[in-house]
Amino acid sequence: MNWTSIVAIYVLFWVLSAFVILPIGVRTHDELGLEKTPGQADSAPGNFRPWVIILRTTLLSAALFGLYYANYTQGWVDRHSFDFLVTPPTAS
Repeated sequence: MNWTSIVAIYVLFWVLSAFVILPIGVRTHDELGLEKTPGQADSAPGNFRPWVIILRTTLLSAALFGLYYANYTQGWVDRHSFDFLVTPPTAS
């Protein structure tokens, strides 16, 4: 696998992991008992910490990419693992 492919696939894992991590641990101003700014959405986070989200996203994406790369090199799950999904052709 080329290093550019590795980087591209890792970035895909990172972006998908970010969408999984973003809602975890977020509380609104009402839940935290904080004062809201006029015009602020009721659902706006009151404890948004981007560095924690980036760290968690990086750890999750590294773990997922590690599993992906281990499967790529070891061949644990390949296309033949899904042969049960294809119906065999009938003999005429």
